[in-house]
Amino acid sequence: MKRSLTVLAILIAALMAGAGGYVYSKQPTRQGTETLANLQGTVTVRYDDRGVPHIRAENETDLYRALGYVHAQDRLFQMEIMRRLARGELAEVLGPKLLETDKLFRSLRIRERALSYVEHIDHDSASWKALQAYLDGINQYQDSHASPMEFDVLGIPKRPFTAEDTISVAGYMAYSFAAAFRTEPLLTYVRDQLGSDYLKVFDLDWQPKGALNLAASDWKTLSAIASLSEQALADNGLPQFEGSNAWAISGSRTKSGKPLLAGDPHIRFSVPSVWYEAQLSAPGFELYGYHNALVPVAFLGHNLEFGWSLTMFQNDDLDLIAEKVNPDNPNQVWYHGQWVNMTSSEQQIAVKGQAPVTLTLRQSPHGPIINDVLGENAGKTPIAMWWAFLDTENPILEGFYQLNRADTLAKARAAAAMVSAPGLNIVWANAKGDIGWWAAAQLPIRPAGVNAGFILDGSTAQADKLGFYPFSANPQEENPARGYVVSANAQPVSPTGMEIPGYYNLADRGQQLNTQLSDKSVKWDVNNSQALQLGTTTAYGPRLLAPLLPVLREVVKDPAQLKRVEQLARWKGDYPLDSTSATLFNQFLFNLTDAVFHPKLGDGMFKTLLTTRVIDAALPRLAASPDSPWWGGKRADTVKLAWDNSLAHLKATLGDDPTQWQWGKAHTLTHGHPLGMQKPLDKIFNVGPFAAPGTHEVPNNLSAMIGPAPWPVTYGPSTRRLIDFADPAHALTINPVGQSGVPFDSHYGDQAQTYIEGGYEQAHFSDEEVTANTRGTLKLLPAR
Repeated sequence: MKRSLTVLAILIAALMAGAGGYVYSKQPTRQGTETLANLQGTVTVRYDDRGVPHIRAENETDLYRALGYVHAQDRLFQMEIMRRLARGELAEVLGPKLLETDKLFRSLRIRERALSYVEHIDHDSASWKALQAYLDGINQYQDSHASPMEFDVLGIPKRPFTAEDTISVAGYMAYSFAAAFRTEPLLTYVRDQLGSDYLKVFDLDWQPKGALNLAASDWKTLSAIASLSEQALADNGLPQFEGSNAWAISGSRTKSGKPLLAGDPHIRFSVPSVWYEAQLSAPGFELYGYHNALVPVAFLGHNLEFGWSLTMFQNDDLDLIAEKVNPDNPNQVWYHGQWVNMTSSEQQIAVKGQAPVTLTLRQSPHGPIINDVLGENAGKTPIAMWWAFLDTENPILEGFYQLNRADTLAKARAAAAMVSAPGLNIVWANAKGDIGWWAAAQLPIRPAGVNAGFILDGSTAQADKLGFYPFSANPQEENPARGYVVSANAQPVSPTGMEIPGYYNLADRGQQLNTQLSDKSVKWDVNNSQALQLGTTTAYGPRLLAPLLPVLREVVKDPAQLKRVEQLARWKGDYPLDSTSATLFNQFLFNLTDAVFHPKLGDGMFKTLLTTRVIDAALPRLAASPDSPWWGGKRADTVKLAWDNSLAHLKATLGDDPTQWQWGKAHTLTHGHPLGMQKPLDKIFNVGPFAAPGTHEVPNNLSAMIGPAPWPVTYGPSTRRLIDFADPAHALTINPVGQSGVPFDSHYGDQAQTYIEGGYEQAHFSDEEVTANTRGTLKLLPAR
């Protein structure tokens, strides 16, 4: 027995040693020397206490080549999975369950747009040269090091990263804003199948001549496409861009007398998180930046002279168009008064463990036909897509290359004008005292009277684009007299007063920020700005409840339940971890939504409704409209049903004692990795769960979809940044998880606890502080 146990112990030790060696072979190298081809000089990379690289090079080309190299060793799998998603190549490594996602992204024509974009870009521009050096750094790392363990698990072959991959990822970013895929089918269904009175809750008027002659199979198709659009982004453990807060305060309103910049872009949580922090230093260039996978330029950044943050413009830059088919030729559609042929092409989609699948892609004069992704299950009406990303020059790479160097208001404005899609609000400040923001996008001119919130009729002029408005017509402000600018995804106003269709967030979050920023008695610094970023109160809940409380008091008879009603009546709309009112309200919100909308929309469209932004504004309108047809003439009965179902669900889920219905027990954040979707791999690759304060549309926008408890948080602040330009070398920052995407690395999830508790880290900037906080130095040497 002793001998057997000894042998077993030796075997276990050998296995553990082997596993340890395997894991060690995958870890980033942050100390020592490495040789890199094409370097002109030595590059020094100092890693700080959070694993952030501080890269110093003798020239910009070496700088970007080194950035690609260190970015790859921390995030190579993220780069791989992002390009595969954007280009419709996930099924090749993840199997047939991702086939529909691949079909969807192939139908978006991102691959083709990336190819033409690269063909027409100026190959002599500094931004192109930066991209090529960066990609070379990535590829050199990949060629000379062991594959990430995710590559081994999934059997992913190595292949070079290209400029087409970078532009494809930019296309994915643009698409992740495209709420039209979900919203337009829903609103058109309500208009054409339920009628004008049902649109009022969405603050829309019916167009008597706008109804489309769609069959039941077409509505089923549109519902399936809306669902696929959401799931393609939600089920892959990848970042999706959702909203954001940003503000800049002039020196007249700050304690330091210098501008202060704050920003926290709202993006779907993932492991690793979206941003890769890096300080870049070369003669004549210095930037502390936040980089996306496969993108050399920083989308967020600052130095001692200037800085900027982003929010999502959320303008409607994608139209769905129902085509009229020639009854004698199914390959023709009616366009500008005549039958016009559609074009078609075929693509092969590789599928792991199966034979390749052939996908036929069609295109009408309006754009790609997107319902072909459903194959034989598609309805009879082709649905085309017009998308600004496909139809504008969109020199976004050059725009952000220039923004990375924009130390004056004029330079920042010129850089913002280069961004076409996705639409972004660029919020900016500098040490000289300027503040400003620009809505960056090319806004299409649509025919008069066209409501882009509905699917458009391709047989008419509805879908025509008459050009684009000039950048000067975009919403923007520079150095306003009130002393601050704020952007929080609410609908902005153009200086020309023109309408800007879009899928905007509620005004509540922006109003909450504006109310506090407008208080002239407050002088702002990074301390009270932290409290503003971490705010968990909104007027939304009390506003929605106000007209329903009299109904609840009438229909609820049980004394114990009436105590819960009065508890909600006293609630101020705050979401700390210990709140039970927040839990009760959010459960009631779902059950009310379910009782009102589900019966009339059916399963598919109801699920789509829950993924849109229009539901947020519709619910307060519904509550304030006792005669809305959505109530079915039974408002009191419906409210009572929702209340009873809410209490029953909370008791079944969280227990009979209402004092235990605490928000932090029901509202949790888990950072999900693509492989963490499969148990038991979640224990290895995911980070969390954490009890999460905040909610949807508060400044600390830790958001979960409307649904029954418990509520898994899906998106929120992807970083929180605060920069006082009196001391920009001591900016505050935080990563929701960690800098590294390599499992078992010390920086894989080392910031997650600090993040959820509302903590900040200092971004080391000066050479002295970088030196003092250096934990490893990597020297990249030119190959001889």
